[in-house]
Amino acid sequence: MVANAELESKVKNVLEQIRPYLQADGGDVEYVNLTEDNTVNIRLLGMCGNCPHSQMTLKNGIEAAVIRALPEIRSVESVTAE
Repeated sequence: MVANAELESKVKNVLEQIRPYLQADGGDVEYVNLTEDNTVNIRLLGMCGNCPHSQMTLKNGIEAAVIRALPEIRSVESVTAE
């Protein structure tokens, strides 16, 4: 799955571009994986992990930016720490 590895690399690049904005508010984002149906799983860290606005940040910020850059991505979901 070379194409999937390439898409994964592009997703990580977009997350790196978003990271400074999250870090400015005491949060961060960690890439977890890319599913076969092009859903990106991430973990919100720091202040983002327990912020009441984290779902809005996830959908209106992170997901919107990822899909704008990579329209083939279906969604971005937050997963909890294992």
